[in-house]
Amino acid sequence: MIHATAAAFRAALPLGGRLLGLDVGTKTIGTALCDAGWSFASPAQLIRRTKFTQDKAIIAALAVSQSVTGLVIGLPLNLDGTDSPRTQSTRAFARNMADVGLPILLQDERWSTVSAERAMIDQDMSRAKRADRIDNHAAAVILQAAIDALTMG
Repeated sequence: MIHATAAAFRAALPLGGRLLGLDVGTKTIGTALCDAGWSFASPAQLIRRTKFTQDKAIIAALAVSQSVTGLVIGLPLNLDGTDSPRTQSTRAFARNMADVGLPILLQDERWSTVSAERAMIDQDMSRAKRADRIDNHAAAVILQAAIDALTMG
């Protein structure tokens, strides 16, 4: 089931358990995982997109291997909060992931890439390394925003 609010998502989750964050792009899917206590999110593996069924199988296998209890998918909204051209495809991606059997939260991802880029620059990471890791770091920013919202209520 797809949830638009942290409260509805939290109600659908078992107590604790790891969450998997996804930054869905046209060429890659950045992933991030959080600890079972929902304290911190960390970048995980980068998935190079192929066919949706293969991408889904990789995500499902990652979820099983990491004991994931819910998915957080970044929703690319415009700065004013309206849908962007990519919003519809991300919603369709989430609908197609629903049969994996995990609750799904669509998390506003505005500023996630900018925030991830700044953090990597602060770590003095080279431009080449930043380019290779930006999607996973953006997924971690998205996931961290979700777990912050989940633990505030």
